Amino acid sequence: MSDNTAFEGTAVHDGPPSNLSADPVHRRWLLDQALELFGFFQPNLINPAGGFYALAQNGTPLTCQGQAGLTQHLHSTTRMVHCFALGQVLGIVGADAVIDHGMAHIWNRHRDSQQGGYFWGVDNETVTEPTKQAYGHAFVLLAASAAKRAGHPDADRMLADIREILETRFWEAEIGASQEDFSADWQPLAPYRGQNSNMHLTEALMAAFHATGDSTYLGMADRIADLIINRHARAAGWRVPEHFDATWSVDYGYSGNPMFRPAGLTPGHALEWSRLLVDLYKLGQKKNSWMPAAAEALFVKACQLGWNEAQGGFHYTLDWDNRPLQTCCLWWPCAEAIAAAHCLQSVSDNPTFVIWYRRVWAFVDAHFIDKTYGGWFPELNPQRKPVSEIFVGKPDLYHAVQACLIPLGGSLMSV
Repeated sequence: MSDNTAFEGTAVHDGPPSNLSADPVHRRWLLDQALELFGFFQPNLINPAGGFYALAQNGTPLTCQGQAGLTQHLHSTTRMVHCFALGQVLGIVGADAVIDHGMAHIWNRHRDSQQGGYFWGVDNETVTEPTKQAYGHAFVLLAASAAKRAGHPDADRMLADIREILETRFWEAEIGASQEDFSADWQPLAPYRGQNSNMHLTEALMAAFHATGDSTYLGMADRIADLIINRHARAAGWRVPEHFDATWSVDYGYSGNPMFRPAGLTPGHALEWSRLLVDLYKLGQKKNSWMPAAAEALFVKACQLGWNEAQGGFHYTLDWDNRPLQTCCLWWPCAEAIAAAHCLQSVSDNPTFVIWYRRVWAFVDAHFIDKTYGGWFPELNPQRKPVSEIFVGKPDLYHAVQACLIPLGGSLMSV
């Protein structure tokens, strides 16, 4: 299929633009893209020593290029389980073997059998990063929930284990959100609180509710969304504060890890939240009436402030005066914008979301999709050419494949 066929009508015309994600030709293109992503990752993914290889630009394991012993982080293992649970629904041959391999690695290597919880980083032999992070634990819940929906025999065991850890170690019931980081023996590492881990916990809690029917999960997700979006993002003019102190007051001056906890605002997270709010609104039987309008406002503000009008793509971060802070162009905000724009079309007749869906997919197709080897390039330079300044190889299936599958109905709500 040609690019023109896939994105015909990307420009704004006099009449209202049509819903591209309902077009059968485009939907076939989305399915083809998803299948190609699985085809890129699956052949060389499994590390016989446990876990999954990181892949080079051409899809070969990075360990084949002299990088044996690379640490595998918890979110990478768990996201791959989640993705191949989606793949199993698609009928990907061998998806069950990937799920089996990942679930075993999470339980046998990442899990701390002595003190409970899940280590952030392990390699082929040892625990390399023994911290216990809310971000990683959120993805354990997502993986276990996806595995349950896929019928994996060990899913219930992992669900019970991660639920206990989240409730007894991370969850602050008086606040309605999760704490952040602990040492291996469960000593708090800092008074920091973060929205990113809680955003992904919201995603995982919805998946757990959908997998089990237990409304406790949904109630926790509601509380996180109310704190971070209905309270803090609303007060910040529908910009999502990222960093907080132990009392959940915004820390405007925070400057941590420039990639995983960057200073300022991250437009991609506002886009991600807009999608999650639509899902949460629907799963909650539409009782949280504030969510659709909030989802719209988050999306519009993120595109208004974060989109690079001159070159396309989203700035990675902004300062609190709405000026670009980190201007690197990464793949995942575009993937989240696509998924959010699709979801918003189900609760709003505002043509903005149809227009942005087309605009961002056209940019992704032109610049991020590697039409030679497969997969998506993770970063582009100012000339919108692929570079490897931050990331090595092609590190992601999770964001890219969800951008393809969510418009087809393949979100966590239908795993």
